[in-house]
Amino acid sequence: MTQRALDSSGEQTPGPSRPAMIDAGAELDPVHPMDLPPSAHDATGLTTAEVAERVARGEVNDVPVRSSRSVTEIVRANVFTRFNLIIGVLWVIMLFVAPIQDSLFGFVIVANTGIGIIQEWRAKKTLDSLAVIGEAKPTVRRDGKAAEISTHEIVLGDVVELGPGDKVVVDGTVAEADSLEVDESLLTGEADPVLKKPGDPVMSGSFVVAGGGAFTATKVGREAYAAQLAEEASRFTLVHSELRSGISTILKYVTWMMVPTAIGLIISQLVVKDNNFKDSVARTVGGIVPMIPEGLVLLTSVAFAIGVVRLGRKQCLVQELPAIEGLARVDVVCLDKTGTLTEGGMDITEVRPLNGSDEAYVHQVLRSLGSSDPRPNASLQAIIDAYPAGEMSDKGAEAAWAVTDAMPFSSARKYSGAAFTETDGTSSAWLLGAPDVLLPDGDPTLDEIEHLNQQGLRVLLLARVPSGELDAPDAAEGDVPTALVVLEQRLRPDAAETLKYFAQQNVATKVISGDNAVSVGAVAGKLGLAGAENTLDARKMPTDPDDMATAMEQNAVFGRVTPQQKRDMVAALQSRGHTVAMTGDGVNDVLALKDADIGVSMGSGSEATRAVAQIVLLNNSFATLPSVVAEGRRVIGNITRVATLFLTKTVYSVLLAILVVCTQVEYPFLPRHLTLLSTLTIGVPAFFLALAPNKERAQPHFVRRVMRYAIPSGVIAATATFTTYLVARHHYSGPGALEAETSAATLTLFLVSMWVLAIIARPYTWWRIGLVAAMGLGFLIVLVVPWLQDFFALKLVGTTMPWAAVGIAVAAAALLEFSWRLVGRRFGA
Repeated sequence: MTQRALDSSGEQTPGPSRPAMIDAGAELDPVHPMDLPPSAHDATGLTTAEVAERVARGEVNDVPVRSSRSVTEIVRANVFTRFNLIIGVLWVIMLFVAPIQDSLFGFVIVANTGIGIIQEWRAKKTLDSLAVIGEAKPTVRRDGKAAEISTHEIVLGDVVELGPGDKVVVDGTVAEADSLEVDESLLTGEADPVLKKPGDPVMSGSFVVAGGGAFTATKVGREAYAAQLAEEASRFTLVHSELRSGISTILKYVTWMMVPTAIGLIISQLVVKDNNFKDSVARTVGGIVPMIPEGLVLLTSVAFAIGVVRLGRKQCLVQELPAIEGLARVDVVCLDKTGTLTEGGMDITEVRPLNGSDEAYVHQVLRSLGSSDPRPNASLQAIIDAYPAGEMSDKGAEAAWAVTDAMPFSSARKYSGAAFTETDGTSSAWLLGAPDVLLPDGDPTLDEIEHLNQQGLRVLLLARVPSGELDAPDAAEGDVPTALVVLEQRLRPDAAETLKYFAQQNVATKVISGDNAVSVGAVAGKLGLAGAENTLDARKMPTDPDDMATAMEQNAVFGRVTPQQKRDMVAALQSRGHTVAMTGDGVNDVLALKDADIGVSMGSGSEATRAVAQIVLLNNSFATLPSVVAEGRRVIGNITRVATLFLTKTVYSVLLAILVVCTQVEYPFLPRHLTLLSTLTIGVPAFFLALAPNKERAQPHFVRRVMRYAIPSGVIAATATFTTYLVARHHYSGPGALEAETSAATLTLFLVSMWVLAIIARPYTWWRIGLVAAMGLGFLIVLVVPWLQDFFALKLVGTTMPWAAVGIAVAAAALLEFSWRLVGRRFGA
């Protein structure tokens, strides 16, 4: 299992997993901690036989972890909808009373439902496969050996090991603790980490921020404290989205309008008008069916599902579907430097002894510090790589120093430490961490460090301290600077392009780091971040939320940030109306990730960060983020476009029905006419438009934005169509008059609907022009091919009325252009 550890400058970076916990007072030899035999552990864990017994008794952590809906749920959600029920009933009626061409709308619904099921099933397969890759696997001791297992395989009594960044997956009691600090804020709201000692309880849902240890599972499965929360949080969901809730609101209003209008239409066509019964039923159904925007929900689900599949191909796990939409609305991205802008590994470029310290002695101190920590972070790992245990010095083999005390890194302290008994029997204690924390203000060494930070280098201070409690609040008092450890960070090759993308998209980028602000600013400057020179040390950050928000908006780089400050910074930006995304991979990012509008974790991040993030970049590539943003913008922008198409049809259908009821005339259309119009002006083009590229930043107030355009468009279309219909009723007489009147009205409605489509298809590209032209050509073919004329009961009679229909449509198109531009100027595009 990949662990994440806090480095000595406040960042979190990958460190190798070290399952073995070592007693703080044990004497260390050059043997690597991973090589320690199981007998060195305080507990050897359960035996295979004991595990089998517990599984047989059902004492297993059997909470189902699902990343997506089941196939049964997918089918049920797509088939059993309110509008499918209405259309299904009308379809059955039409199959009995009218020709098959008047029942085409039913076959379209069946096809749409099938497409929806297939697309969501594809998304489910993608998500499930990615979820297996990204699944956290805790380390459990069994038969005296440490092994990684799936969370659902943990049984009652298992000994589960913990390290920095690990999530507590079941309830338990601490068996071993080595400066173990657990953050329970996600459960209790208490911000300060809790120091755990053997015998103390730990709750599922909490996570380790420092130190290590092991605990014995006392509650598993649904009995665990956070089991229900964890199950709900890990479930792939289609809810809690402004887009989907907006569509639900629209459908609710549509239902309210549709019911009384449909009743009025039924009475008008079946009772008031003394027509052929079957024809009256057909025209009644023809008036009700187009009121239902049945394809809108389908296209939304399909667009989201295809987005999931597209992102899955780029190793991006979307744990909550609305995250795609949310990231598209983001206008501020907060980045953690290490693991995001820089790669995890670091290299020591120089060790500078201070105050006349012996260089060989400094190397021995660093070597011993590296051996003292069973879970080295990136900074300490670089020291271990440079000064491995057992290395030959100029004086021959170095005898190992005995560790008498050890203190892991804490993001609150920003340093770690260890105490030793040296080979000559003397005692010494050392701290390794942030120089500007360990040194007093005005120390001349800080000027030297500042110069190194300006080059983008990371600098750690090795300081000798008087013997005493290393974790005491005043442990750094009286320290003697012994050496500077200069580290070089590896910049991610794709980070510069990603930052450039966000700048082009008007998304503000804030780098929030635990490292020195000047050093972070230098790294950001190398990557071309705009405003990288505007740095702020978070220790000088105002605590007032409004002042903090101002400071966040005025600066781009923040250093020496504590985990709680990261959380406060996110809240401050949100208080100014910003939509905030937070990226991170370490345990000190968890609180901010949880509170941000969108949390993005690296796949190699700690279990805790992956658990709270909505999006996990399994390829650990910051460069994947633009793809997620683009996918979200594509979904929201395109659904907004096609929603206008669908709701324009709903508005003109309702208004036409009202006009028919008020004037007591036959409804002008049969279902086949509106099926043809819906397919050519809405169904087919909406499918292509919903999946097209779209880079516009998502705007809020989905319902208002859609209805501002759909209502005037629908009113104009209905008015123009009904005008043509009334004129045609005066123009034609005798047998076949109703068919001729219907054909003229259909021509006007098609042309007006095509103009709405032409407006929505802007800005034009070759394929958009081709799409609109193809739909117009399809209608023309129906008008000129005799058997299609008969099939759809469409035949233009004479020349006067068809040209009048075209003239009315042209006038309506001009009115459409005016109304859209008026709405755009008044309310914004």
